Amino acid sequence: MIFRDRVDAGRQLALRLAHLRAEDVVVLGLPRGGVPVAFEVAHALDAPLDVIVVRKVGVPWQPELAMGAVGEDGAMIVNSAVIQAAQIQAAELAAAAETARTELAERVERLRGDRRRTDLSGRTAVVVDDGIATGATARVACQVAREQGADRVVLAVPVAPPSAVEAMSDVADEVVCVLQPLQFHAVGQFYDDFSPTTDEDVAVLLDRSAAAHAHDGYRRRP
Repeated sequence: MIFRDRVDAGRQLALRLAHLRAEDVVVLGLPRGGVPVAFEVAHALDAPLDVIVVRKVGVPWQPELAMGAVGEDGAMIVNSAVIQAAQIQAAELAAAAETARTELAERVERLRGDRRRTDLSGRTAVVVDDGIATGATARVACQVAREQGADRVVLAVPVAPPSAVEAMSDVADEVVCVLQPLQFHAVGQFYDDFSPTTDEDVAVLLDRSAAAHAHDGYRRRP
């Protein structure tokens, strides 16, 4: 199976998520490519759409090695094993986390503008990306969504290798994946059109979704 584009992938994914229509759902797209997929899911579920923005907190002398991650509203997870192995001091962790929060805030501003983050408290968070390769970002996003108060976390993607789907079961209550190919090299190989998604594209989709639900009174953080 090859998806025509992210819109097609989102519509096919939405068919697998129809059972969530009865729940109090918030759909969270991972920027940037996950948002067009998430937009179609949110439309099908008649649910609000938001982005879930996370930022890795790297070891100071080896930035690619994550010792944690931060999300909005102070959400933070840490990898105790990495911190212990690298002998990270509390002050070093705090400084790296503050840098990551600054970078995260700048990206949130570009993507969401002045709209507030959708409150996840007691709700089902459906975390959506356009596919999973290593799963590192999706894993952190699920953890942050739970820390932000989600009662249930569902990870939903059009395509991922079976090993990645299985590995995500420890951070998501449910993992939904349309296509699980044994021969997997990259997410883009399963799309006819895998053109880059821009920050502007993301902002437009968020605005469209917000306008569609403006009259519904969805809960927002005060």
